[in-house]
Amino acid sequence: MDLGDGIRLRPLLAGDGEELAAAYSRNRAHLEPWEPLRSEEFFTVARQRQLVAEALRAVEDGRSAASVLEDGEHRIVGRVNLSDIVRGAFWSAHLGYWIDHGLAGRGLMRRAVDTVCAIARDDVGLHRVQAATLLRNEASQRVLRATGFTEIGPAPRYLRIAGEWQDHVLFQRILEDAAEGGS
Repeated sequence: MDLGDGIRLRPLLAGDGEELAAAYSRNRAHLEPWEPLRSEEFFTVARQRQLVAEALRAVEDGRSAASVLEDGEHRIVGRVNLSDIVRGAFWSAHLGYWIDHGLAGRGLMRRAVDTVCAIARDDVGLHRVQAATLLRNEASQRVLRATGFTEIGPAPRYLRIAGEWQDHVLFQRILEDAAEGGS
């Protein structure tokens, strides 16, 4: 799926470990304030290959949907994931995403999130997608609001980010309400 500016959204593939290691290494300082502490091993090709294999097993089991953003040179420049897919009475998933520091602010992630929400609704059959942002992550909050997410409220000490339990704001998008977002 073309997102513009030579960037496309595609499913995670088994051979993506090397490119993911490069992408995470290239964006290490950019992502550090927003993610859990990462060991040195996380940035290696070997570890990324393991994580890709685990992610693809979760996709195969119906527990997640994993996508990457790729530039015209086939470099991975971001990720968008639906994780913890729950069916039963819930039909919901958690959304997570990041984009390369050089591509932030261009509307690419907004288009990627909107596309993944359409996939969640139309292909996966989900009713709802939830996302959490750190209180100070205003850029991510803008992406969510622009794609039809509404604020649920605060979640004190919700996730361990950058080595500390940090407060977050929870958002949700009810997928049947397509008019809320762009899809």
